Amino acid sequence: MIVILGGGPAGRIASIRLASAGKDVRLIEQGGVSAGIGGQCLHFGCMPVCALNDVARFLDMAKRFEGLGLTGPAPQPDFPRVLREMQGIQAKIAIILDHETRGAGVDIIYGKAGRLDGKIVWLDEERIVPDAVIVATGSRSNIPPVAGITMPGVFTPRILGQMKALPAHIVIIGGAVMAAEYAYIFSRFGSRVTVISRSTFLKSVDPALRAEAIKELSGVTILEHADLRSISGEGRVSSVTVKIGGAAQEIPCNAVFVAAGLVPRSDMISGVNKGLSGEVIVNEYMETSVPGVYAGGDVTGPPYLTPVARHQGIVAADNILGKRHAMDLPTIPQAIYLENELAYALDGSGTAKPLSIPGPAGPDTFWSVLSSRTGFAKILVEADGSISGIVSASPGGGLIAAYMAFLMKHHLSVHDFEEFIEVHPTTDGVYGLAKYASEILKKKSGS
Repeated sequence: MIVILGGGPAGRIASIRLASAGKDVRLIEQGGVSAGIGGQCLHFGCMPVCALNDVARFLDMAKRFEGLGLTGPAPQPDFPRVLREMQGIQAKIAIILDHETRGAGVDIIYGKAGRLDGKIVWLDEERIVPDAVIVATGSRSNIPPVAGITMPGVFTPRILGQMKALPAHIVIIGGAVMAAEYAYIFSRFGSRVTVISRSTFLKSVDPALRAEAIKELSGVTILEHADLRSISGEGRVSSVTVKIGGAAQEIPCNAVFVAAGLVPRSDMISGVNKGLSGEVIVNEYMETSVPGVYAGGDVTGPPYLTPVARHQGIVAADNILGKRHAMDLPTIPQAIYLENELAYALDGSGTAKPLSIPGPAGPDTFWSVLSSRTGFAKILVEADGSISGIVSASPGGGLIAAYMAFLMKHHLSVHDFEEFIEVHPTTDGVYGLAKYASEILKKKSGS
């Protein structure tokens, strides 16, 4: 028997792969049947952001149409209703995932606190010594240790559903992708939003994309290099205190949203080597320090991305099945979902030259021309024409980045785009830039 701890992307995909190969697989999900499987992505991460971003973009566009005189007054969101409807759809998706997983032959056990000690699994008080184990217990919100952080009115993605009304002024703690996405959502829903970033906001993002993100977060106050000191209130949040440049500043608010990233959820895992943040340490085959025990997904640490977790689950399952399969991730495409999809796939080259253009008018951007909000496209090209990175701020940027990352892995050259015909109209200039870069390089070489 093979035991898998956790029903998120890594654990679920691994369980299906193993069961489909004829293995006896038991998947343990601590959440009850009502919560369902799906992990961080479905319940607290990707799907809530998608759901709320859809509404936020609609409200953004409705306001733009109103400003142009094309429609009447923009609609006002019913925030509690949005959350209820979102949760109903999440529950339906969890049921679909349950049926799909059971249909592959996986035995799912809900509501049990699975623990691991070496290679021994404890299911409540039941002791199990399986043939192999995959630890896929996921992650939890990173909660900064400041006074007042547990006060009513402080929310995280895990308890967002407890928000009874849209806050008039919400302070978002964090400076990375999660903070940016929720800042856009709350601001477009109508809240006044202040972001408190401990360092430079979106510091790990391409500078041009960071500038675009700040542009799309118009109306949001972003405080950089701000140290959160405390959260105050009489029974409920009423202000936060931050320190900026040595001076303390109190910011009145009526809600705080903690979007300071994730940390591995490994409290119930012992007997295997773990890192300083609690991440389970694995090698390229997703093996832990204990033979027969594997791990995958967020519990192994960054980058905390669903596609990476799925791939890690596949690698772990394949190695249990005797197929020597090593992790060999290409350049990982990523995106920030604001007004546009701010997507990128960069291999870190220091020699590639950038080439960029404004995003063209097209689906979902035509009415943005007058306000210069059509995004942009950028590629990074080596002297031999190979592509080292792409950056796209457009309605379809995420899809473009995914395919371009795949083609980059296979040593795509701008010259390969000479006969490429894209769908028209398109809202992205990446393909046109590749053709233009090919022309430039050929002129330089005299060919």
